[in-house]
Formats: sequence, C-alpha cells, structure tokens
Amino acid sequence: MQVVYEDNHVIIVYKESGEIVQGDKTGDIPLAETVKAYIKEKYAKPGMVFLGIVHRLDRPVSGLVMFARTTKALRRLNDMFRNGDIHKTYWAVVQEKPEEPEGLLEHWLVRNEKQNKSYAYYHEVPGSKLAALKYRLIGQSDRYYLLEVNLLTGRHHQIRCQLAAMDCIIKGDLKYGAKRSNPDGSISLLARRLEFVHPVKKEPIVVESPLPNDPLWQGIKLYQP
Repeated sequence: MQVVYEDNHVIIVYKESGEIVQGDKTGDIPLAETVKAYIKEKYAKPGMVFLGIVHRLDRPVSGLVMFARTTKALRRLNDMFRNGDIHKTYWAVVQEKPEEPEGLLEHWLVRNEKQNKSYAYYHEVPGSKLAALKYRLIGQSDRYYLLEVNLLTGRHHQIRCQLAAMDCIIKGDLKYGAKRSNPDGSISLLARRLEFVHPVKKEPIVVESPLPNDPLWQGIKLYQP
C-alpha cells in the first residue's frame, strides 16, 4: 500500500487494480482494512481504529482513494462529495482516437444490477439518470491514446460507459467492448488527481497518483501544453 497524503483527518492512498475498497462477497481483504492496520501500527493505536470510507473505485481501476480518519472529516467529506466540491480527474487509455480532441459528453445512463453494467442513451428513458463528463486528449503511444476525464456527475461505471458510447473503449475493459483483456485483469483507467479544500484545515489540497507500474503507461507520451 502506498500512502500519497496523510494528516490527522484525511488519508489518501494509491489503490492497485484488483484491490477492493470495501469488503464484499469475495471475502478478499479490502483496502480499508489494510489502511486501518497501517494506522494502528504507525500510531500504536489501542483498540479499534476509526476509518470512514468516503468514495470507492471499481475493482479493476487503479488510483487515488480517500478515507476519513475522524467522524468530523467523514461528515464534511461526504457533504463535499455530494455537492461536487471534490474534483476528481481520471486518465484513461483508449483504443481509438476521439473525433474531437476535447468535448463534453452527456448521456442518460441506465444501470442493470444483474449484469453490473450501465447502458448509455442519448435521450431520457425510464429509470435513467443524466451523466456528464468532460474529456481531453492529452497524449498517445504507438497504439493507444490517453484521455483526461473530469466527472461532472457520479454515476455507476460512468467513464467506462460514456467513453465506450463514443467508440473510445478503455483498454482491457471487456465489459464495455474491449476485444482483449489486460494480462492482470485490470482496465486502463486511473484515478489520477483529487482537488479539494481540506474539510478541517480549510486549505486547498491537490494530490496526484503515481502511474501504474506497467509498460503501457510508461510508453505514453504526453502532448506539450
């Protein structure tokens, strides 16, 4: 586990693809428990360690996950996420170059619980929720393209579903149309950056994730600004 930011109220860690944030039916050890064990050992905490889960990442996604270390921080961070006051930036490696180098995507998404998948429509349909994101082409390798994505809403599988709807399928994402999986079962989507005002200290915080230790990510050249 790699800690990217830490203070008395907030801890942000890098999640490897394949890890789960919170316990599920698989019985695998979740990242939250690993973070609790880290805090207990580092600070010699007696008894139970409090850790609040503020948000989650899909299992095959890597990148930044934020936890609250106090109930005050958890309450405030939950409100900030709900109000869109925490800005999340993602990087996605896709197979096809988008027609436009940047743009706004708006779809109506319907979540299928049984399939654990969302479907995108260009008009409102029963049971749908509006999803919006902004994307920008920021780099490429010899075979793939790198998009920077800023979420304007928070829907189930939103980035995966919306990028696939414009024929920019994320590398390795079999569920949304990729032809081949990644060798490690990941999809090439990274929670790259978190920007927010600290819930207690009230100072601006910007945290960036390291890139996955994967030749694919290392081989991408960013465009010059």
